[in-house]
Amino acid sequence: MSKYFGGCDVGSTYTKTVILDESGKIVSTNTIRSKMNSEESAKAGLNQAISELGLSSLKELAYIIGTGYGRNKVPQAVENISEISCHAMGVHVTDPNVKAIIDIGGQDVKGISIDVDGTVKAFAMNDKCAAGTGRFFENMANAFELSLPEFSDLSLTAKNVIPITAQCTVFAESEIITLVGEGKPREEIAAGIQLAVAKRCFVMAKKAGAVDSITLTGGCAKNEGLKKAIEKVLKLKVINLKTDPQIMGALGAAEYARQKGLAREA
Repeated sequence: MSKYFGGCDVGSTYTKTVILDESGKIVSTNTIRSKMNSEESAKAGLNQAISELGLSSLKELAYIIGTGYGRNKVPQAVENISEISCHAMGVHVTDPNVKAIIDIGGQDVKGISIDVDGTVKAFAMNDKCAAGTGRFFENMANAFELSLPEFSDLSLTAKNVIPITAQCTVFAESEIITLVGEGKPREEIAAGIQLAVAKRCFVMAKKAGAVDSITLTGGCAKNEGLKKAIEKVLKLKVINLKTDPQIMGALGAAEYARQKGLAREA
């Protein structure tokens, strides 16, 4: 009988779930909008994942690990592990050559350096200000009356960049609304936003020990405009992961569950 191992990353904005088989292959995964209640979010994600596998109960998973903002609320979890460790392990099993990560979450930004075994060598976190986080990008897209993917691509067509001077989310939003109202080119304002966020990532990348390349995790990793801005500001190659960068935390949690579950049986 096959054994399965689960990882659930309960974030402030999205909840991600990954189930692995004994070989480490992803057999089920989903990303859902987080509910007000972290336990309900985790339950919904895990139940969706096991139903796709044809399982009827979470008890049929050999080992479950919770991570993220609501990691203490994951039902049936044997333990929880920090999202920093899980993102490092998730990236490591996806591409062992990657040694540095910028994780842009819903409410914070992290720089993570990965050791040869997938553990964390060093990390830095900015959770004092929402500027540059997933929530910030959602607010910016709303200000432009665009979807998040539309806003992400808008800056790619800019010939010039209009710098955004405000450091605070509230003031930046006000500055952007003023610029839009003045009729300034929307793509150049968007390019200014991407550049401002890339500059905020600079310190995180340095603390993560990035030398020649880095990868992005979290939902913002799908933001092509931000990737280009980071390559320009940090002068580093941004490596695109083959697996969805938004599920890296859940993947790392599932991999830890697999390793611990198999070790427990050995």
